[in-house]
Amino acid sequence: MLKTPYLLFLGDAPDQLAAKVAQGIRDWRPEFAVGQLRLEGCRADVKLPDMTIADARGAGAQTLVVGAANRGGVISKAWVRTLVEAAETGMDIASGLHNRLSDIPELVAAAERSGTRLLDVRLPTVSYPIADGKPRTGKRCLAVGTDCSVGKMYTALAMEREMRARGMKATFRATGQTGILITGSGVPLDAVVADFMAGSIEWLTPDNDADHWDLIEGQGSLFHPSYSGVTMALVHGGRPDALVLCHEPTRTHMRGLPHYRLPSLEALRDLALVSARIVNPDVEVCGIAVNTVALGEKDARACLETIEERMGLPTVDPLRDGAARLVDALAGRLVSGAAPG
Repeated sequence: MLKTPYLLFLGDAPDQLAAKVAQGIRDWRPEFAVGQLRLEGCRADVKLPDMTIADARGAGAQTLVVGAANRGGVISKAWVRTLVEAAETGMDIASGLHNRLSDIPELVAAAERSGTRLLDVRLPTVSYPIADGKPRTGKRCLAVGTDCSVGKMYTALAMEREMRARGMKATFRATGQTGILITGSGVPLDAVVADFMAGSIEWLTPDNDADHWDLIEGQGSLFHPSYSGVTMALVHGGRPDALVLCHEPTRTHMRGLPHYRLPSLEALRDLALVSARIVNPDVEVCGIAVNTVALGEKDARACLETIEERMGLPTVDPLRDGAARLVDALAGRLVSGAAPG
């Protein structure tokens, strides 16, 4: 387990989305974070006190968490000096990026000198099975998106919070670095060998009580040429009973791919249902979560109303509105007696 509290390292993140790991921890586990550390050129801000390593140690920080996520998930050479300094002062270092902390010689040497830990949370530690697609008891809801970084994790976490507040049985199932750092467990799906990805999600969402919901953290997008593989593993391994469509309405192209336009919500609905019905013919789309952070209140309201009228599904921004209407849709599914898994 990671020692708390954290210093969130934003590095030289070029925009707010590139600091989504730090933002996720700030939003969902604010009690874990004492401050942020930003290098020159950083354009992200998670609204915590800016601190040096010395400041953070003085405030009691035990772990520096790499809170930036760049394309390809690599530890930048420009960050190493700061990571080494943190290790030398006695802080553990935790990262969810693809290349390992333990592969950086100077960082390993600093950790050995100070007796601190280097924690690579994206490193699978379980021998996952190959998926078999068999029905499982309990219920599962998966967030799927028109693109990457549109609010799939936030939607699942908001739904879990609402469901637990109502006394419903619900568990957020983390499938990426931020979710794992927030909850302390999960599957680092994009680091799992391809043949075992769907099986790892079956392992993550096992048989459960008939009225229990697993809220599965979505990844990538079925329409994103770079990351559609992890999305399909979630769709087939998760064998969802319900899908929530997630969307960011101001995007003009797929994240990182200006030559690919975003699909429509209708296209996402149709492709996601066709894909999910391969393993669960009874799956339904129960609602839409729209990330309106880039819109003012009036424009956000108009956007949500337009989408709801067009799609005929409850449409909310989980951060502005909460997830009550999405949970209502799932609760209605339980009452209606839909077949489990």
